[in-house]
Amino acid sequence: MNRDGISRRDWLKTTGSVGASCLLGGLAVSGPMAAENTSCSWEASVTRLRLRHTWTTTMSSSEYRDTIQVRLASDGVIGIGEGAPIVRYHESAEDGKKAIESISPFLQGVNPWQFEKVMAEVSQKVQGQFAAKAALDVALMDWVGKKLNVPLYRMLGLDPNDTPITTFSVGIDNPESTRQKVLEAEAFPVLKIKVGLNTDEATIAAVRSATKKPLRVDANEGWKDKEEAVRKINWLETQGVEFVEQPMPAEMIEETRWVRRRVHLPIIADEAAVNAAAIPKLVDAYDGINVKLDKCGGVQQALRMIYVAKSLGMKTMLGCMVSSSVSVTASAHLSPLVDYADLDGNLLIANDPYRGVQVRNGKLVLGDGPGLGVKPA
Repeated sequence: MNRDGISRRDWLKTTGSVGASCLLGGLAVSGPMAAENTSCSWEASVTRLRLRHTWTTTMSSSEYRDTIQVRLASDGVIGIGEGAPIVRYHESAEDGKKAIESISPFLQGVNPWQFEKVMAEVSQKVQGQFAAKAALDVALMDWVGKKLNVPLYRMLGLDPNDTPITTFSVGIDNPESTRQKVLEAEAFPVLKIKVGLNTDEATIAAVRSATKKPLRVDANEGWKDKEEAVRKINWLETQGVEFVEQPMPAEMIEETRWVRRRVHLPIIADEAAVNAAAIPKLVDAYDGINVKLDKCGGVQQALRMIYVAKSLGMKTMLGCMVSSSVSVTASAHLSPLVDYADLDGNLLIANDPYRGVQVRNGKLVLGDGPGLGVKPA
């Protein structure tokens, strides 16, 4: 016992709780607010988002994407959330909706002020379905921000003026369509180009025929041979490319480590960086990680990934899936923490049901509304 009557074990438990709160920017709420009557009403639905152009990567090609939308109503306030399922991880919007509905009795009884505890229990009850978890987590963060009447970035102690420039993504297409997409993205100072097929050289040539802007390249695990990866990365360096994202399949960490020793461009992990626990084993193979709320399960998990990567000296990036302004804006609130941003998923769709983060000359611009600050379109 110490002189205040607290055992060392109890003291360690207390400081451990404080540490977890600090990791999340000191968001834990106690006292009168936590004791309020906070019965919850949750609603999950599937929203179909129509793409402005057919979206093609090495993984899929589509004219639309379905996302999971969540509404949390409690104590006179409505929080909204969204998660975009990633086919790479065998998720769908319908399955995510069913997963949320399967724990409906639990959700009705939670206290949203205890958002960390809520999401820890959701993770125990639901295996996988990280887009669904992201939708729940974002709705909780929006609700808490609205109850406190502050933007999410302020809850996290961040300066909205520190947001980075976001890239605008150009999916894989024929050379003429690629060139047209580049011209349509004139307002963006940096472009992200999808590659990973045997048409890579033609794709970059089409881009370079339309612009001399800096490029960032995403191969989406497309190069299966390490010699090919080295050859293409070294060629991309001559084309004004700043870094290459996920050049090889996620499981090929040793091969990527071999590639990294033979190239000069930074290599960013995406599919290989699924959560905070995966990051330490990537240090020697990658220079940074791409964090996506839909991939890791929401704002709280994204923060953990960012802080772990930073502690290991890695660069950090926030990415997104094709989604509405709900998911993209939630990510944008974290963007003052990171080195790079690729938050344009809402700009790729024709029927965004919300308005949120804006882009001016490529820079992310956050509003001062409470929570996410998004409004119906």
